Amino acid sequence: FGLVVAIMIYAVGHISGAHFNPAVTLAFTFARHFPLKQLPIYWVAQYSGALVACGVMAALMPGSENFAATVPATSWMMALGWEFVLTFLLMFVIIAVATDTRAVGVMAGVAIGGAVMVGAWLGGAATGASMNPARSFGPNLFQGEILVWWIYLLGPSLGAMAAAWCYEKIRCEMPEPEANGEGPKHGCC
Repeated sequence: FGLVVAIMIYAVGHISGAHFNPAVTLAFTFARHFPLKQLPIYWVAQYSGALVACGVMAALMPGSENFAATVPATSWMMALGWEFVLTFLLMFVIIAVATDTRAVGVMAGVAIGGAVMVGAWLGGAATGASMNPARSFGPNLFQGEILVWWIYLLGPSLGAMAAAWCYEKIRCEMPEPEANGEGPKHGCC
């Protein structure tokens, strides 16, 4: 999944800002990096994309009952915790490379795709490592596992907002000191 995310960031990031994940879009809105009035439009597009993708899968694989639904292999509380932490880590990387001018922006796809890959390695066995409510919505609906979807809505949404809040608190963009050494110093401390 990480490689697919990286490829899609480079392919269409310049069109949509690479907003494939409703939890990430919510967190960007929460951190005031995305306009609130556009949030519902993006959510409709993100969830519609998940449904269309599953519809295409159903058409290409008639009779298949496997749509890659994310179903916890642990308790709901542990699954919620996993999805919170995995999405926190992903969003921390995303907000760092996407909004901080000191980050190397051309490497954003690699960094974000890598974060998705690490998240899948860490939490895949426990929850399917969704980190994306839309990614889980379509497959869970088509596969009849919609009753556990709330875990994949709540965990990633809260994790992404917490990461955005934390990064905004620790990021420190103070101006560089002037050439004569006077003026503000770089850094928070």
